Amino acid sequence: MKRLALALLFALALSSASAQVPPTPGTTQGVPITASSGNVAAATATATLAAGGANRITYICGFQATAGGATAAAVVTLTITNLVTGTMSFTYGANTGAGVPTAPLVVPFTPCLPANAANTTIVVSMPSLGTGNTNATVSAWGFQR
Repeated sequence: MKRLALALLFALALSSASAQVPPTPGTTQGVPITASSGNVAAATATATLAAGGANRITYICGFQATAGGATAAAVVTLTITNLVTGTMSFTYGANTGAGVPTAPLVVPFTPCLPANAANTTIVVSMPSLGTGNTNATVSAWGFQR
C-alpha cells in the first residue's frame, strides 16, 4: 500500500511539472488570427490584429513588410502599437525605381508579444514609401486568448 501511495505521489509530481513546460515553438495557446493591409500604392499600409473581446488578450507572433521600389529611394519607420511595453519601431526602405522589388522585412517574435490590455488591437503600420511606389504590403499574425 505504501508503494502504491508513493507511486501515485510521484505520478502527480510529474504531471504538475509537465504542466509548467512552455509551449513548443510554432504552436499557439489560443485562436490564431492574421491581418493584412492589402496592396497599397504610395500610401500607408496598415495591418490590424483585431481585439479579442472582453477578457481576451491579442498577441502578435510576427509581421512582414514587402514593397516594390519608388521613384526615389525612401526610408520609413514601421511601427507596432498597443504592445504591453509600448510602441516598437523598425526601419524599412524602398529601392530606387518604381516596381523594383525591395527585400522583405520579416520579423518573428518568440515568445509572442501581448497587447497592453484586454480587448485591444495590435496595429502594424508602414508609412508611404513615396511617389512611384505601386506596391506595398504589411501582414501580421498572432493569436487571442
